[in-house]
Amino acid sequence: MMDINEIMAHLPHRYPFLLVDRVVEMELGKSIHAYKNVTINEPFFVGHFPHHPVMPGVLIMEALAQAAGILSFKSMDEKPSPDTVFYFAGIDEARFKRPVEPGDQLILEITIDRVRGGIWKFNAVASVDGEVAAEAQLMCTMRHVG
Repeated sequence: MMDINEIMAHLPHRYPFLLVDRVVEMELGKSIHAYKNVTINEPFFVGHFPHHPVMPGVLIMEALAQAAGILSFKSMDEKPSPDTVFYFAGIDEARFKRPVEPGDQLILEITIDRVRGGIWKFNAVASVDGEVAAEAQLMCTMRHVG
């Protein structure tokens, strides 16, 4: 549904911090289903951990937030401008249930819980092979910078 070129049109992130490879399904104002292909070439694996490479949990949360950002921008029919940033406002009930390793395809599933006062609240689940890797409630807000 969205390839990497369209994703980059809806997110300001770039390599090595762009953590969404493809969007496979989206219902504007409701949900998004995307994925990140995790490879041994990821720069974080050099130090996390050299003897047993594991994707850092904070980057799993970031991948979920990036998918949420795509959903938000698409739902508003907007693209980010150079002076707009979509920030975390909070992460609640984060749980990490299995490690994410090189070779995994991290499935990112986000649903909008509510939007109020410029704060977007999402229910987010990251999974690998049908097994939950991480889940959380994410809160994000858009701010103009500069």
